[in-house]
Amino acid sequence: MEILRHFLTGSGVRYLNGSKSGRRLDGPEIIVLHYTAGTSAAGSAAYLSRPDTQVSAHAVVGRLGEVIQLTPFDLEAWHAGESEYKGRRGLNRCSIGLELDNLGRLERHGELYVAECGKVVVPDEVYAHGDGSYWHRYTSVQVAAVKAICRLLRERYPVRYVVGHSDVTGRKTDPGPALAACGFDGYVY
Repeated sequence: MEILRHFLTGSGVRYLNGSKSGRRLDGPEIIVLHYTAGTSAAGSAAYLSRPDTQVSAHAVVGRLGEVIQLTPFDLEAWHAGESEYKGRRGLNRCSIGLELDNLGRLERHGELYVAECGKVVVPDEVYAHGDGSYWHRYTSVQVAAVKAICRLLRERYPVRYVVGHSDVTGRKTDPGPALAACGFDGYVY
């Protein structure tokens, strides 16, 4: 993969127009990682690109490492909401939002693990956190794709930080502890 004219290019990358703001980014100096809590990368990308929603992102990374880019990396996307990090507020203006296809926190019902959307997750895809909570695991190819994208973004833009959505607002839990558990500890890449 590489970045040309603020778009990722390469095998496994496709595009869906999700630009809503049109405002140029200041920087960007932060990458904010999210989980979609949706049932598929394509479904989440379609939702984020709908003109009647007040949310968007720069790209969605699927469980097989596929990427759907919605917004050019030099334009604002609406992914961070009310947010603050290292003294900066309103991070949509200075950050790139990457959504990872993942169901997030799971509830255990007997032997079943169920996502908020009602989807049942097989035990092999469940991460049991030390605090007793359960989370949908990220795949190794997905994490490798996110790391590669973060490296490219850091080479091309003045990115200083890679953080989780939960690091910039107390009202969110994404991307959750399952991301750190599969080699993305500290988000320093």
